[in-house]
Amino acid sequence: MEKLIDIMIDGHAVAVDPSENLVQACARTGVTIPTLCFLEGISKNASCGVCVVEVEGAKSLIRSCVQKPTPGMKVHTTSPRVIRARKTAIELLLANHPNECLSCLRADTCELHAMANLLGVKNDRFPSYKTFPMIDNSSEGIVRDDKKCILCGRCVSVCEKTQGVNAIAFTGRGARTRVGTFMDKGLAQSACVQCGQCSVVCPTGAITEKDESGEVFSALGDPNLNTVVQTAPAIRASLGEALGMPAGSLVTGKMVAALRRLGFSKVFDTQFAADLTIMEEGSELLERLTHGGILPMITSCSPGWINFIEGFYPDLLGHLSTCKSPQQMFGALAKSYYANAVRTAPENMRVVSIMPCTAKKYEARRKEMDSAWDWWRHNDAKHAGSRPFFDVDWALTTRELARMIRLAGIDIMNLPEEDFDDPLGKSTGAGTIFGTTGGVMEAALRTVYEMVEKKPLENVEFAQVRGFDSIKHAEVTMGGTQVRVAVAHGLAHARVLLDEIRARKSPYHFIEIMSCPGGCVGGGGQPVLADIEKKRARSNALYAEDRALPIRKSHENPAVAAIYREFLGKPLGRLSHELLHTSYRPRVF
Repeated sequence: MEKLIDIMIDGHAVAVDPSENLVQACARTGVTIPTLCFLEGISKNASCGVCVVEVEGAKSLIRSCVQKPTPGMKVHTTSPRVIRARKTAIELLLANHPNECLSCLRADTCELHAMANLLGVKNDRFPSYKTFPMIDNSSEGIVRDDKKCILCGRCVSVCEKTQGVNAIAFTGRGARTRVGTFMDKGLAQSACVQCGQCSVVCPTGAITEKDESGEVFSALGDPNLNTVVQTAPAIRASLGEALGMPAGSLVTGKMVAALRRLGFSKVFDTQFAADLTIMEEGSELLERLTHGGILPMITSCSPGWINFIEGFYPDLLGHLSTCKSPQQMFGALAKSYYANAVRTAPENMRVVSIMPCTAKKYEARRKEMDSAWDWWRHNDAKHAGSRPFFDVDWALTTRELARMIRLAGIDIMNLPEEDFDDPLGKSTGAGTIFGTTGGVMEAALRTVYEMVEKKPLENVEFAQVRGFDSIKHAEVTMGGTQVRVAVAHGLAHARVLLDEIRARKSPYHFIEIMSCPGGCVGGGGQPVLADIEKKRARSNALYAEDRALPIRKSHENPAVAAIYREFLGKPLGRLSHELLHTSYRPRVF
């Protein structure tokens, strides 16, 4: 922070930081300036005109998101001139905005709608003058609707600066300006990795998740189907927020109860599969360390990250762990091991995932994700010529589940705490922390250390890999060897580690990469407009649940031990490879 300077805001003398813009300076003194295009840490291109203020001595109104304070400046944030200008800016935006509020997915969280209400804009004063392309629903995870775009630039900025992908950009000039992909191809044919960060920062319904909740409701209403659900670790720390509770509210037991009331036959926990992932991934790391495998090995839990490396660093695919994500491990086991145990034909079973991520929708549709179908074909003559099916049928985001709960009239606050179902519902604290950046690494270290040292860890918490630093490093001595690890979240930061590997300068043995800032707590399917403090609150909730659980190491999960004993055999065994591992391929766009 620079030395504070004195300015006047609405007639009151205040001391502000000259390194911040007027929006930030005013906010720290209790004055809120409305904005649309500005989003702290993401975008400030002064395009919307909503943040204008009057500065004495200036010839025109000032856009406060790009103006820094100067000593003695006198700022008026609510003068009649300012209010008229803000109203006009909103009216101009509404002139080309469709009147679809009743059917828009962002109806409850639309910033444009909220701003119009705030400023008392009731009528469309200006005629529409634009034409728009068709809705782009080519991708599995994200839908783009150009007619709802207000050209704020947030999506362009987060894709470029936070993720380093540049799948979308401004195109055209003047009245023809819009956001588009290269050569106006659909998102599915672009560099987009479907991380969904654009949908989290979009102020309107121009970019949203592809809503599949209607299909899930239909399955739940079909008496001939056995529809089960799995919930990712981060959901328990964000679903409450999506339903109006404070950020970081932990609703694990109430979430389970709500899912049962929606009609799911069984409510399972993706954290069971997270513990299973640690057994497979930890064993794979030890195999590479002891037998000269490709190092550093990089985690493969995040599908947005997988899409990224397949598209931008295909020459480094050999560094990826071959493990599927916990979502896909669970789906493969649910439709093989579990379906067989409860004598349900897999074609009559539906597996639904509740995920913090839009890329999970794409992952569920990858052609490699039909391992259970292969297993049945080889183990049951009745399925030898059966029609292929995916291991996971639908992956819903946190936002979709919240809408389903509201539609069903379920008051989550007044539900009892209920437990997950057995056998795929038992998990450990290690599985819980998968939901935050550094969590996969910490869970792996807890298990791999004890695998090597054959003795308990004195302290299971690895503070070195916790927190929201862009890249975190740690060294852990195991078996007399210094194992060097790194953690990155946000794909722009992942580039740093990948460029080191490509240049043969990487000092690491094991790397965790999550595509979204903060890891899954900041995923593209989470409640929108989460700032760093909300992400920290979600992360802290997961660490709190980890500390409260009786078992905190994946290899001590009795349900995981049982599934190896009864079905899989051993980590990295033949059946484990068939159901829990996969391969990756270069992606052309």
